Amino acid sequence: MDVDIERLRSIVGDENVSDRAFDLYVYSSDASVHQAKPDVVVRPGTTEEVQDIVRYANEKKIPIVPRGAGSGMSGHTVPIDGGIVLDMKRMDRIMDIKPEDVLVRVEAGVVNDDLNKALKPFGVFFPPTPSSGNICTIGGMIGTNASGNRAVKYGATRDSIMGMKVVMANGEALDLGSNTIVESAGYQLHRLIVGSEGTLGIVTEATLRLAPLPKFRMIGVVNFDRLEDAGNAISAIAASGVKPSMLELMDHVAIKAVNTALDMGLPDVEAIVMFECNGMAKDEVDRDMERVQEIFKEHNGSGIEVSDDPKEMARIYAGRKKLFPSLSRYKEGLVSTSLADDMAVPISQIAATIQKIHEIAENNGIIMSAYGHAGSGLIHTKILIDPSQQSQWDASAKAVDEVYKFIREVGGTTSGEHGIALSKAPAWKEEKADQLETMRAIKKALDPNNILNPHKLQDAPDDWVTATDLRYKVRG
Repeated sequence: MDVDIERLRSIVGDENVSDRAFDLYVYSSDASVHQAKPDVVVRPGTTEEVQDIVRYANEKKIPIVPRGAGSGMSGHTVPIDGGIVLDMKRMDRIMDIKPEDVLVRVEAGVVNDDLNKALKPFGVFFPPTPSSGNICTIGGMIGTNASGNRAVKYGATRDSIMGMKVVMANGEALDLGSNTIVESAGYQLHRLIVGSEGTLGIVTEATLRLAPLPKFRMIGVVNFDRLEDAGNAISAIAASGVKPSMLELMDHVAIKAVNTALDMGLPDVEAIVMFECNGMAKDEVDRDMERVQEIFKEHNGSGIEVSDDPKEMARIYAGRKKLFPSLSRYKEGLVSTSLADDMAVPISQIAATIQKIHEIAENNGIIMSAYGHAGSGLIHTKILIDPSQQSQWDASAKAVDEVYKFIREVGGTTSGEHGIALSKAPAWKEEKADQLETMRAIKKALDPNNILNPHKLQDAPDDWVTATDLRYKVRG
């Protein structure tokens, strides 16, 4: 693609533009299985620079793909048509902290954990807590409507977005939303941008709603010999009126992976549930923890440990915290791939869904883990395969189709927090079949030249296996 490198350098400076082979390779993939090289990587430092870059791209009809940390698991920032990858990490200013209004204004490249470190002295925090919080940026969280392990109490990113500045496809910068907790007039365009994965506009700033830092918290863990009991217990807690701040489930595959990688000595059971309650008053937290434990015992939970000591809480949660990297140590020769990785189901269907996932995996000769933010009905899966074998990819594709078919049958949804992009697009398009033309009309109206992250979501290819190059060498 004919990209005017010198024009881009005149906008952001020589040091913030690269077409070196090394950089193009690095920016050709994210945390997904997909890979496609851009023509150039550009690192803007201001909204005005983003506007100038977008105006140029729109004029020349050059694809432009915004990118935060590259931690997306479905190919969000993989530039299928080449063009410009817009690295937003230079835009990392925390611009205005207003604890009296319970809000903060930040640029899109601010890292989630860095933001919460800055907010801590003010006694407030930004509630979404994705597992990638030490690297993921606010812009990326907005793009996928990220949530995390405390979504059961605080909701997802969309629930904490008050407003944003967005550069549209024509280069115009719009201020969407407001600085007020309520806003009733007109279309809620800022909420439309959340979850749009960079296909409708490029977020450069965001106004975020904060929550008070809880003064007290307790973490616990409980074991289940039967997965069905764990699922029923979680469903009963959801119906009880108690509001735990975390309910995390690990299945036997996840438990084995953590024990293999870290020698943690977790029990050999079908499921472990880690739970947390937090609040501003100790008696409130104690009461909630007691009720949660009662419900677990009523559903055959055993080996319950509970603590409010920081070191003990860190020990209890360590297995879940280190689970994702541990999965590739489950068995020599297998790697963890993100394909059907964050579906959400009604809470009453959690146990049945995890059992179905393992049944599908066994029938297709692969291994799948199932874990996640069970309190909000969100289940993470990773497929453990030998990526050099084409037969393993074929089996994975078949398993993915079967998993998502079941998810739709039980009233679930394709993605609970990681977004769609490429890997999950075929299943998501089946789920949203009656809405796709409306979505395409919105995309056409806001981006008539289709330059903003093209071929994602409703316009993604129908076969994720051949959508791009795989970033693994497949021998056959």
